Amino acid sequence: MTKLKIVSDKKIRNLTSTICLTLTLLLGSVGTGCGPDFNKGVAAYESGDFATALGEFRPLAEQGVANAQFNLGVMYRRGKGVPQNNKTAVKWYTLAAEQGYAFAQHNLGLMYDKGEGVPQDYKTAVKWYTLAAEQGDADAQFNLGVMYRKGEGVPQDDKTALKWYTLAAEQGNANAQYNLGVMYRKGEGVPQDYKTAVKWYTLAAEQGDAFAQGNLGVMYYEGLGVPQDDKTAVKWFTLAAEQGHAKAQYILGLMYWDGKVVPQDNVYALMWWNIAASSGHKDAIGNRDIIAKRMTPSQLAKAQDLTRECVRKNYKGC
Repeated sequence: MTKLKIVSDKKIRNLTSTICLTLTLLLGSVGTGCGPDFNKGVAAYESGDFATALGEFRPLAEQGVANAQFNLGVMYRRGKGVPQNNKTAVKWYTLAAEQGYAFAQHNLGLMYDKGEGVPQDYKTAVKWYTLAAEQGDADAQFNLGVMYRKGEGVPQDDKTALKWYTLAAEQGNANAQYNLGVMYRKGEGVPQDYKTAVKWYTLAAEQGDAFAQGNLGVMYYEGLGVPQDDKTAVKWFTLAAEQGHAKAQYILGLMYWDGKVVPQDNVYALMWWNIAASSGHKDAIGNRDIIAKRMTPSQLAKAQDLTRECVRKNYKGC
């Protein structure tokens, strides 16, 4: 269960009075970025009144106010109050990013990374991610880690990826915590360390990351970095399965079929394999077809009923 994921763009942001004061001093114009008009724009955006938000942000953005430029970029990126236009979003993000605005630098990096509104350019994406990451932006730190991990825009470098993932993970970024778990589990860019892998998987799993929950289940099931604990393994597999994680659903099916961790029950095994198979899990498809041939018509009917009920409940409490 591995995952390399670029996190999405930053949303509209309101700033604290401390940050606003700093911005005001940098602009040399008291109240320009943080007066009632800017706050009115944020309030309007958050309430869904995009026309008013646009009317408040645009004049400030045209005056060079970085947070207004950023918010205007968000509106064009998302098509809120204006026709969706990535190219115009890039324009406003660039103006804010060039003033050192970390949120804009992150989003601009994302646009270059994905090739949205600009030609795809990993090297430029790395440039903007780096500037935001060096200011402590956790999402930019994570994305920069991904770039180094994959060797996009920079030479592939697991140790540097680990550095940026760690900085993001220490700020609570669940994606970075998960990827750190993978790297410590496999010994990539760092000596293999199951105990540390469990630490990072646990932090991500507790934030609801399904991949981390599934991998944490494996660690407890196999006793890697923690004492072997079937009950805890089932707990984490179940939480992942309830989020639609096909591999965890498949493993739960195996557990019910095997009967060593949970009571043996072919009906529940078939239910979980049905569900995992619906996501295209090949092993679940194969096992489903094999076990179905060994079951009575009433067992098959019950498994189908349980499958439909579980899907209806979004996999919760199955």
